Amino acid sequence: MTSLFQALMLILNVVWFVMIAQIILSWLVSFQVLNLRQPQVAQIWYGLNKLLEPIYAPIRRYMPVTPGLDLAPLVAFIALLILQRILINNAGFFYSF
Repeated sequence: MTSLFQALMLILNVVWFVMIAQIILSWLVSFQVLNLRQPQVAQIWYGLNKLLEPIYAPIRRYMPVTPGLDLAPLVAFIALLILQRILINNAGFFYSF
């Protein structure tokens, strides 16, 4: 069961890093530090969006529409942190077997 705990934590950590990269990249694109017309930037941007869209889409269905402001990444980020804390607080369950 220890390996299950470690696998879940690894998956959550990878998702956390991908979300951080997408958030930072979105800021850089919004403030025109990076340009989506550059092929490498566009490829990374669309790749990160394709990876995270399955997480954001269900959240967007229940969130109110806020023009110009997407709150789905914030909600997903908070939910991810809560999941990590729940796993850490219940780590004894995984080590008891």
